Amino acid sequence: MCCFIPRHKQYINDFLIAILYRGCFTYISRIMILLLFFVFNTVAGQIRYSIPEEMKKGSLIGNVAQDLGLDLRRLRSGRARIVTGENIQYTELKTDKGILVVNERIDREQLCGDVTPCSFSFEIILENPMELHHITIEVLDVNDHPPVFKKADIMLDISESANLGARFVLDSAEDPDVGVNGLQNYVLTSNDNFVLKQHVNPDGSKYAEMVLQKQLDREEAPHLSLKLIAVDGGNPQRSGTVSIDITVLDVNDNAPVFNQSVYKATVIENASRGTNIVTVNATDADSGSNGYITYSISNVRSNIADLLSIDQVSGALFASGPIDFEKDKKYELRIDAKDQGGLTDSSKVIIEVIDVNDNAPILNVMSFTSPVSEDSPPGTTIGIINIKDLDSGENGQVSCRIEQNAPFKVKSSLRNYYTLVTDTVLDRESVSEYNITVVATDAGMPPLSTKKTFHLKVSDVNDNAPVFPQSVYNAFITENNSPGVSLVTVRAKDPDENQNARISYILVDSDLDGSPVSRCVSVNAESGVIHAVRSFDYEQIKQLVFVVKAQDGGSPPLSSNVSVKIMIQDQNDNPPQVLYPVQTGGSLVAEMVPRSADVGYLVTKVVAVDVDSGQNAWLSYKLQKATDRALFEVGLQNGEIRTIRQVTDKDAVKQRLIVIVEDNGQPSRSATVIVNVAVADSFPEVLSDFTDFPHDKEYNDNLTFYLVLALAVVSFLFITCLVVIISVKIYRWRQSRVLYHSSLPVIPYYPPRYSDTLGTGTLPHVYNYEVCRTTDSRRSDCKFGGAGSQNVLIMDPSSTGTMQRMQSEKISESQCNEFKFWTLRDAVGQQNNFISNTQPFPPPSPPQFSITAEILSFV
Repeated sequence: MCCFIPRHKQYINDFLIAILYRGCFTYISRIMILLLFFVFNTVAGQIRYSIPEEMKKGSLIGNVAQDLGLDLRRLRSGRARIVTGENIQYTELKTDKGILVVNERIDREQLCGDVTPCSFSFEIILENPMELHHITIEVLDVNDHPPVFKKADIMLDISESANLGARFVLDSAEDPDVGVNGLQNYVLTSNDNFVLKQHVNPDGSKYAEMVLQKQLDREEAPHLSLKLIAVDGGNPQRSGTVSIDITVLDVNDNAPVFNQSVYKATVIENASRGTNIVTVNATDADSGSNGYITYSISNVRSNIADLLSIDQVSGALFASGPIDFEKDKKYELRIDAKDQGGLTDSSKVIIEVIDVNDNAPILNVMSFTSPVSEDSPPGTTIGIINIKDLDSGENGQVSCRIEQNAPFKVKSSLRNYYTLVTDTVLDRESVSEYNITVVATDAGMPPLSTKKTFHLKVSDVNDNAPVFPQSVYNAFITENNSPGVSLVTVRAKDPDENQNARISYILVDSDLDGSPVSRCVSVNAESGVIHAVRSFDYEQIKQLVFVVKAQDGGSPPLSSNVSVKIMIQDQNDNPPQVLYPVQTGGSLVAEMVPRSADVGYLVTKVVAVDVDSGQNAWLSYKLQKATDRALFEVGLQNGEIRTIRQVTDKDAVKQRLIVIVEDNGQPSRSATVIVNVAVADSFPEVLSDFTDFPHDKEYNDNLTFYLVLALAVVSFLFITCLVVIISVKIYRWRQSRVLYHSSLPVIPYYPPRYSDTLGTGTLPHVYNYEVCRTTDSRRSDCKFGGAGSQNVLIMDPSSTGTMQRMQSEKISESQCNEFKFWTLRDAVGQQNNFISNTQPFPPPSPPQFSITAEILSFV
């Protein structure tokens, strides 16, 4: 094998082709050189492959992935596949290897006939993103057909008197291969009488004639047997052989003669089989068998021989196959007349084919634009159509129209060319796609027509703003929500498409109680889901009202607004708060119940509120624990503590009640209050056990803060009151000194405002008292003045409203120094007005107390 390879591609191709046609290499070497030729062209970057025909299924055509510069993963992810309009898919794409292989046997003669070069094309399509690659496969001819004669034998009768130079036309061989693989020449076996001369027809086909070069002698050789060999130029070379049997006849002096050298006739296309076209006639001056003439069609192409036949005796030429004007408009053939002596004459026959309207118009789309913008003006060209009709005359005259009622029309610009244009303004939102059917009809009788449907898409322009299906969106959310929770989804629709219909949701910023609404909620720009930015408290805010804007992605963008109202629902997140009695960390507070109290005696009333709303604020009162559960009960709804039996002397003086207050939420919350009750008829009886009351050990975590605040308040009140009453106090102090030294009885002073006017509530009487102190503590004394029932209210100054009833008695100086006594001006006058309902309880007015203890001496 030669190793020299020229650098220029064309030289390489020519060099390889020259090697292929040389006979100095074996078949395998030629195949290798042919493959080298294909590889070279592939490497050169052309998406065109040349392969020989008759390759085995699965044979490699080329590496598509390498030639197209594609990765194998791209072929698989893009779902690469072959798209072809052929009925037979000759190739297959192996996406795992990126190669193109033979899928079906390729017969060049079946695929292209005698057309050269022979090729077929297809596309390789990939998706995501879409790619389209055009591949052309050229099928090279392989010398797989030998030349073939139609007849196995050629029978010739030649008179021995035939003149030298007489010509005898031989049957032609046919080779379906093309190029060098086709028929190249004829070879006649060696003989003394005839030589072979070859001729070329106008269509490129070759035929041969035997020329008599030596006179025949029937007595010497009555029969001659020769062989005509047709040879092609393929490698390996193929040939076909036909036997020529020559019978030497006796002398025949006259040859047949046609009465016309040229016959002309017409035949209508699609004529039925057996239709007589023309009849030829020849005469022979000889008599007998030498004058008997037979007719035959000589040396015609096989396609004509299949269409026309002649009666050997009568010379009538008739149709034996389908006559098609569009394939052949005229037939030219020669008719031979031969007598029994072997002499012949020939005449030419020209047959004109008359057209009939048997072909419908053919529509070819030269260009088509889809999609077309909906704002295109009327008259916009969307397609150019070429219409042809293979018929002639009126049969080939075509008119074009649109079948259905559509906003389009067809205009004729040039001969056989039509433009498809818009007739009105398009609206994609009304009709987004059109199936336009164009009908082409010829003028034949009957007329034939062809339809072609164009699928046109209308592209969008941003001419529609987003629209919300409702004007207001309402949503509910329970308080104490987690930040980021979804509240409601707003959704707008835009009849446009693609980017023009891509809606973004924007929160229109506004003030909400002095702060931007964006601090409370946010909206997802893509989905329209509104999220809570923070946790909401129903007790602070009941609802949110804001505006969301929907804006499309067009240019310029269009938008619309919608109002959103978020209602916050209450949650049971606040426990009840006890307003009365007030619990303190270290003071001793007690309610006094006389031993003479009847059943149902109102001891006190627990007052509580819940800042929640609805059923979360419905409160119920229960007695959780008591020193004597058989003595007291608590009203479930009103919190009133009453006796449930007659108080006896056996009942303990100290009674401790623990009342639990629960709301109606789910889950419920509760608060506990401790009520100390003293069961006694007189104050000294209570006082003797008073200091033994157990103190509540639950101290407030902010006790220090409250103590400092109480000290500041008391100091302020003390200074204010001191300036106002100092003069009165000095005067009374002097009078008390006079009374003390004079040993006169002490008359207690009762201010008018402390008259016994209060007869309602749990403490029906008001008592006044005086604290008399001197610089000498041994002379200090406490004086009491009582009303009808002799009950008095004792309060610890560190508490704010805890009441105790005690009987007016003369107490010791140490006891006077230990307690301070207060009177309740309006103790629980508003208790009976307390009603449980679905709204939070308004805090009751704090009990008002009047100080009746006056400072009589100063240090």
